[in-house]
Amino acid sequence: MHKPIKFITVGLALLALAACSSQAAPSANPSSETSTADAGAAADPAIEALGGTIKFGTEGTYSPFSYHDESGKLVGYDIEVAEAVASKLGLTAEFAEVQWEGIFAALETGQFNAIANEVELTDERKGKYDLSEAYSVSYPVAITKSDDDSIKAVADLKGKTSAQSPGSNWGAKAEGYGATVETVPGFSESVTAVAQGRVDFTLNDALAALDYYKTTGDTATHVTLEITDDKVYQGFALKKDSGLVTAINSALAELQSDGTLAQIGEKYFGKDISK
Repeated sequence: MHKPIKFITVGLALLALAACSSQAAPSANPSSETSTADAGAAADPAIEALGGTIKFGTEGTYSPFSYHDESGKLVGYDIEVAEAVASKLGLTAEFAEVQWEGIFAALETGQFNAIANEVELTDERKGKYDLSEAYSVSYPVAITKSDDDSIKAVADLKGKTSAQSPGSNWGAKAEGYGATVETVPGFSESVTAVAQGRVDFTLNDALAALDYYKTTGDTATHVTLEITDDKVYQGFALKKDSGLVTAINSALAELQSDGTLAQIGEKYFGKDISK
């Protein structure tokens, strides 16, 4: 009787071993099971290299895109878009305030990772920098003295003098329309130059002009020409081959689809300006 019992005991042990082997089979090659998850969760090396913070360069004097409110806090459409992008990327946004004249040089020397200041997405800039998709769309307007109605069409800009920030896309547009450009530090200074009769006009963003007249009540100047067929697309500028633009574009696409960009536009302009 002892031998059959031993046989049954050994047989049961073999069956148990086989069952364990059968249960373990699906995870016998764990790398094939975890590689997909790891690939999906893999962090972008360029984002990881930022160490949790992305820094933006901005003017801080270009209302309503980048300016200081009554409490002194840096606010504006571009500021909130930059903060929303950073949040989507799991980062904290920081800002460095730089005059427009030196903002691209500061980007190139690594003082910040991106410019958030209504950078027009031109072909010339595309050759020098990484440019994101647009997060605002507008058009140029010409501002003159209130009693000056001599500019009624783009052709009227030719031969006139315009006040513009050095290196700005608006200055380039003014020159493209045949005007001579005199440089001033910023938008408010350009309007002052117009009011004082030192120049004939200044060219700028229709949205910036709308906000300027709403907040200042200026009656010395007015918008005399809207160039609505010359669409202007603005976005972020980064150093060439930064490795960040794909992630930023993905974040902007999410902010577009979830309505965040529309909400920010409504806050500052009463409408969605992102498309």
